[in-house]
Amino acid sequence: MAGTGNGPPGGPLAGVRVVELAGIGPGPFAAMLLADLGADVVRVDRPGGSGLAIDPAHDLTNRNKRSVLIDLKADGGAERVLDLVERADVLIEGYRPGVAERLGVGPEECHARNPELVYGRMTGWGQEGPLAQRAGHDIAYIAITGTLGMIGKADEAPAVPANLVGDYAGGSLYLVIGVLAALQHARTPGGTGQVVDAAIVDGAAHLATMIHGMMAAGGWQDRRGANLLDGGCPFYGNYETADGRYMAVGALEQQFYDEFIRLLGIEGEAPARKDFSRWGELRAAVAERFRTRTRDEWTAVFEGSDACVAPVLSLREAPAHPHLAARGTFTDDGGITQPAPAPRFSLTPGAVRRPPAQPGADTEEIARDWGVPSILGADVTRPDPTAAGSKGLQA
Repeated sequence: MAGTGNGPPGGPLAGVRVVELAGIGPGPFAAMLLADLGADVVRVDRPGGSGLAIDPAHDLTNRNKRSVLIDLKADGGAERVLDLVERADVLIEGYRPGVAERLGVGPEECHARNPELVYGRMTGWGQEGPLAQRAGHDIAYIAITGTLGMIGKADEAPAVPANLVGDYAGGSLYLVIGVLAALQHARTPGGTGQVVDAAIVDGAAHLATMIHGMMAAGGWQDRRGANLLDGGCPFYGNYETADGRYMAVGALEQQFYDEFIRLLGIEGEAPARKDFSRWGELRAAVAERFRTRTRDEWTAVFEGSDACVAPVLSLREAPAHPHLAARGTFTDDGGITQPAPAPRFSLTPGAVRRPPAQPGADTEEIARDWGVPSILGADVTRPDPTAAGSKGLQA
């Protein structure tokens, strides 16, 4: 196992070396996950920046990483990256299919230098198929998988779930799973490196596996806002309170539902929950009752109960929730409140060890720790952190 120079050892992936070819979206987030778990991640930044119009000091997806600036289009650029690859366990790239090959850092070139390398490819459409060469973003990827179409109210356009379902759930998490599985294979007797093709369309479709099963069994209608888990059920959804905020209700099981109705104060008045023809009446009764008190008042009512009700908090409110505060779900590093590394490990906990990597700031340190003096010769210009011009994942 390769040694690490990324701060004090820690995390279950301590000793794993990762080369990340800079991009935006799911690739950097996947590399951040590996870094949070202790991997030594070196981000190869490009001159001119990645296209994400944000101050690099606030790009939390680059925390726990180090950065070197290399122009892959310049003479010797590819060779410098291959020198890093020779000492790495994993490489992550998010270019359109064929771009890495044209730049001289595709799987063939990398495996010629390091046969045990796990080569992780992150795209929206995948490495092959009619759309493989098309530009795109999260919303289009989840649209064609049916995932977007099942989110939202029945009489409204599909609700856009930020870029969480496609980029990060269907993309980053599947790439990390694939990389770790391939790394395990590479380290078994007779194992070797391989390419991991992580496509957001594949991951987003895979996330709905249970739903497809329910639909095949007749337990799910192929339309949104009409099912048990998509807001169609009156005891699984969000309700507005007197102050214009919301409470989330998930009282699916009978015993939880009974407690919910009792604490809500409509016990004996609500229509039977199994009478689907009266779900509209039940929803109206629940909605009317929730509008009689504020969110905080209802939070106090359901506090300590098994009614499966919770306040809907904003991003700024969430870190102060007593449960999340007690668990340390959020942490503060460098004055920035941010989610702490997850999941948790009893013996090798992850941690925020370094602030977001500044482009090219760690070249000398990386050259020393990885034994790659060739990267010191990179002739590049530091990118302008204020430069805009966001590009598609496939660009």
